[in-house]
Amino acid sequence: MQRAARAFWLRSPGHGEIRDVCLPEPSDDEVLVRTLCSGVSRGTETLVFRGGVPKSQHSAMRAPFQDGDFPGPVKYGYLNVGIVEAGPRHLLGRTVFCLYPHQTRYVVPVSAVTPVPDSVPAHRAVLAGTVETAVNAVWDAAPLIGDRIAVLGAGMVGAGVAAVLAKYPAVRVQLVDADPTRASVATALGVDFALPEDAAGGCDLVVHASATEEGLARSLELLAPEGTVLELSWYGDRRISLPLGEAFHSGRLVVRSSQVGMVSPSRRSSRTFADRLALALDLLADPAFDALITGECAFDELPDVLPRLASGELPGLCHRVVYETAADPA
Repeated sequence: MQRAARAFWLRSPGHGEIRDVCLPEPSDDEVLVRTLCSGVSRGTETLVFRGGVPKSQHSAMRAPFQDGDFPGPVKYGYLNVGIVEAGPRHLLGRTVFCLYPHQTRYVVPVSAVTPVPDSVPAHRAVLAGTVETAVNAVWDAAPLIGDRIAVLGAGMVGAGVAAVLAKYPAVRVQLVDADPTRASVATALGVDFALPEDAAGGCDLVVHASATEEGLARSLELLAPEGTVLELSWYGDRRISLPLGEAFHSGRLVVRSSQVGMVSPSRRSSRTFADRLALALDLLADPAFDALITGECAFDELPDVLPRLASGELPGLCHRVVYETAADPA
């Protein structure tokens, strides 16, 4: 028996639509999941929506369960929380997280889902992919006790990194953003806030996540001698310039990339992707992370909402998509 489902597809850059899909019967090592909610990863997904993935990165940027190819038609996304409706007995009825696009129901291997701890509500678990990125970034950054740290860019990833760093002992963490309304996010996460021009300098570490040329330049300015900028921004097909004169050489400054596609080298020998995701879900027991979810829409509204997210008309951090899949035909 085939089950019907509905999925969000990017038909072409800037144009999304809901399509009907048929699901196969799950095999013994697969699960059928009914989606409860999914999250729009504002930075990456809006870049995909605009058609901004460079040809050289088409393979590297593929999501685990992506259908189609860039720039479109493509089914893209990776923040999905649902309930297992069919599969092994130990997973039946469990709430799980999966790196799956926006779709009402789907069939994936058992190994592709991670049970959500009872301490984490489903509506918050959509942040698991974002917090996993933050965990990997902090592993890459390797902050030390007493470090002076700035996180420049209070988007989903930047705010997630600040939330994880806030748990470190005796560190000074300042969340920096050009939008003064992000001060409330910093307060909820338990860190300081500053506008870029007011940010405290002398930093041992700056995590840059604003995806702007100005933000990266300001990150270098905030460093103490021999400090490091950890670059988390994804610029897509945009070229940026960077001031490598001034104090860059005399201060022995470092700019280093971080990316979630591989486990950080500092933990690669002892942690798997599954370990990293499980850790992210454990961290989400903290209700402070609710500050990262700033908007919500129904699944059927997604074709109209994503253009507004991509244009900036709908500001905020993570946009949650809620589902009413019980009405899907069998």
